Amino acid sequence: MENGMFTVHHTIGSVLCCKCGIPMQPNAANMCVKCLSSENNITEGLLKRLELKHCPECDSYLQPPKNWVKLQLESKELLTFCLKKLQRNLNSNKARMVHAEFIWTEPHSKRIKVKVKWVAAVQLRQHVSHRRTFFYLEQLILKHDAAARAIRIKETDQGIDFFFSNRSHGVKFVDFLRKVAPVKYRDDKQLVSHDPKSNNYNYKYTFSVEISPICREDLICLPTKVAVGLGNLGPLVICTKVSNKIALLDPFTLRHCFLDADQYWRASFKSLLTSRQLVEYIVLDVEVYHSSEVTIAGTKYVLAEAQVARVSDFGKNDTIFSIKTHLGHLLSPGDYALGYDLYGANTNDIELDKHRGLVLPEAVLVKKSYEEKRQKKRSKPRSWKLKSLAMEVEDKGRFEQDKKTSEYEQFLKDIEENPELRFNISLYRNKEYQPSEMASMTDGEEVPSVPLDELLADLDLSEDEDEDEDGDEDMEE
Repeated sequence: MENGMFTVHHTIGSVLCCKCGIPMQPNAANMCVKCLSSENNITEGLLKRLELKHCPECDSYLQPPKNWVKLQLESKELLTFCLKKLQRNLNSNKARMVHAEFIWTEPHSKRIKVKVKWVAAVQLRQHVSHRRTFFYLEQLILKHDAAARAIRIKETDQGIDFFFSNRSHGVKFVDFLRKVAPVKYRDDKQLVSHDPKSNNYNYKYTFSVEISPICREDLICLPTKVAVGLGNLGPLVICTKVSNKIALLDPFTLRHCFLDADQYWRASFKSLLTSRQLVEYIVLDVEVYHSSEVTIAGTKYVLAEAQVARVSDFGKNDTIFSIKTHLGHLLSPGDYALGYDLYGANTNDIELDKHRGLVLPEAVLVKKSYEEKRQKKRSKPRSWKLKSLAMEVEDKGRFEQDKKTSEYEQFLKDIEENPELRFNISLYRNKEYQPSEMASMTDGEEVPSVPLDELLADLDLSEDEDEDEDGDEDMEE
C-alpha cells in the first residue's frame, strides 16, 4: 500500500517449452531459444568454410585463374578478398551481408576466420528515368572517401544501397549526402534480438534517403505559389546546377534564384521536360542584347535574340523559330544547340495550366551541341578516366545495359563541356591514351576536352611494390 492506495503487482505468465519443458515466456512457437535454434537453422545453405590458396614464401593468395595477390594478414584488402568468394553464395540464398570482421586465430593455425553480421543500411533513391545524378554522386563519394566504411554497396533500379557495420557510420554518410544534394530522409529501426538477462537490444537501422527529382538542364514550370515566393520568377525556368541547393535561371530575363533542400521539399515540384527530351537545333542568326550579361556561380550568361531551326526539319519544311536565349556568348550562326521543342511537345502539366495567359515560347535552348564535331573522334580513347565504386550490379538484360552505357557516355561528355562540373570530382590519366600529332592537327580546339593539368596520376594498389619505375609517378596522387 502506498499513500493509502493498493498497488497491483503485474506478473508475466510463463509456459513450459514443448520440447524440453523448462519455464519460458510464451511465444508463437511455444519453444525456448535453445530448442528453436536446434530445430531451425537460419544459416542453412550458407558456406561455413572456404579454401584459400596461399604461398608462404611471398605471402600471396591465388586469385583464379592464375593471378597471385599480395595481401597482409587481417588487412582490409584480405577481408574484401575473402568476402568476394562468399558473395555469390550469399546472393543465391538471399542473405544480406552488411558487416564483417576477423576473429583472432593462432598464427600457426593456417586458418582465417571471418565473422559476418549486419547493422545499418542507407537506401539512396531518386525517382527519375535516368542515372545521371548517381554517376556524379558516385564521383563525389569517391573524392571525399565518404563510403570508406561501407562494407557492401549494391545498385538498385532507382538508386544505390549502402551497408554499414555501425549506425554512426550510416548517420555520417547521410550527413554527407545532405551537404552535396537536396535530399530528405527518414530513419527506421527493427528489433533483431533481445537478451532479457543482460537487457541488451540489437536493432537493424534503415535510412531512406530521397534525392530531389530536379536535375541539371531540366525545364521547369514553377507552381504559382513558388513563383510568387521567388519574386514572380519564371514561371518557365531552367535548372543550371544541383548541389545542396537548386539553381534556377529564367532564360528570357536572366533572373535567377537558389532553393535549398528545405525550401524545395516544403513545396516540391517536378520537371516539365528532362534532358532525355532535348532536341537538336541549328542556329541561323544571333543578335546579342547589349548590357544583358550576368554571372551566376562562376558561369557567364548573355541574353540574345536567335533564329533557329530543328535539324530534323532539314529537307522537309522551312520552319524557323525566333526565340530568346541565355547562350548569346556561346552561339554563332552555323552552330548547333540542344533545346526543348515546346512547339511540337505534348505537355500535360497541371502547373502549366494554372498560369493563365502564359504564352509558351516555341523553343528553349539549353546548351551548345558539339555532337557533329565529336563524330570524328568517336573511336579515339579519352586522355582521362574515372574510378568507380566497388558496387554489386545485377544483370538486367541488354536493353537496360545499353541504356546505362549511353547515359554514362553522356555524363562523360558533360564533364568535358562543363569545367564547373569537373571541379568537384577527380579525373585520372588514362594510361592507354597515346596522343598523336595528326590527331592534334585535325581535331583543333573546337571540341571541349579536359586539360592535362587537371588530371591525377592513377595509383594502382594491385601492382607489385617492387616496381620502382612507376613509383614516383604514382605518388603524385
